[in-house]
Amino acid sequence: MSQKPNTQVPEPASKDRLRLWLRLLKASRLVEAELRENLRQKFGATLPRFDVMAALSRYDEGLKMSALSGVLRVSNGNVTGIVDRLTEEGHVVRVAVPGDRRASKVCLTDQGRAEFARQAAAHETWVDEMLSSFDQDEAAVLATRLDHLVTTLTEGED
Repeated sequence: MSQKPNTQVPEPASKDRLRLWLRLLKASRLVEAELRENLRQKFGATLPRFDVMAALSRYDEGLKMSALSGVLRVSNGNVTGIVDRLTEEGHVVRVAVPGDRRASKVCLTDQGRAEFARQAAAHETWVDEMLSSFDQDEAAVLATRLDHLVTTLTEGED
């Protein structure tokens, strides 16, 4: 009795790339769910509110609502409700834009900066704990590869 040689054809690279995408998506969703829950439990905050404060923290002069929406890649309507709540809490203020009656800039208040600093420190700790199975070099290499992917995917968007 003779055995047939193993003639199994290797899978195309597209199958491995599809599995990679599905694992990235699953990991991203799990990390995001944990962050949402931690922000809710520890700060009574939401991830979208954290994201708005994070975006504003990078712009001392504030951002117009349309620019803020662009930075976050969400609609103006989504940002308006979040900014309203952050304003009520004293974390942000709306400032009129000179020469444009319809526009306003949104800026973090001192209170908002302090609150964001507390949340950002906790956020960094949570992410560090969740991704602790990657050593520093692995994390840096993977981040560089993902940056390259983002650059490739966003070429020509502007």
